[in-house]
Amino acid sequence: MVKHIVMFKLKESLSENEKIEIMNNFKSAIEALPQTIKFIKDIHVGLNINPSEKWDICLDSTFDSLDDVKAYSVHPDHVAAAGIIKDAKEDRACVDFEI
Repeated sequence: MVKHIVMFKLKESLSENEKIEIMNNFKSAIEALPQTIKFIKDIHVGLNINPSEKWDICLDSTFDSLDDVKAYSVHPDHVAAAGIIKDAKEDRACVDFEI
C-alpha cells in the first residue's frame, strides 16, 4: 500500500472568503473521486484551521501501488478536480511512502 500526501499553500493575494470557497470546492471534488476512480482506497482533504501554519490544504490518500498513484495523477476526473486550485496555488509539497 502507498500513502500519497500532498499539501497546498494558496496565494496570499486571495481574500479569506476566496480561500474558503476554493478550499471547500476542492475538498468536495477530491473526496468525490472514489466514485469514478475505483482504485483509490481512501482519500480525505483536511482544511487547515491554524492560521500560524504555512499550509492551507492537506490531501491524504491511499493506493495499492505507486503505479496507481501515477494513474490517479493523470486521470481526467482528478485533473479536473485539481484544476480548482490550479490558479490559486502558491506552493505544493508531496510525499509518497509505503505503509
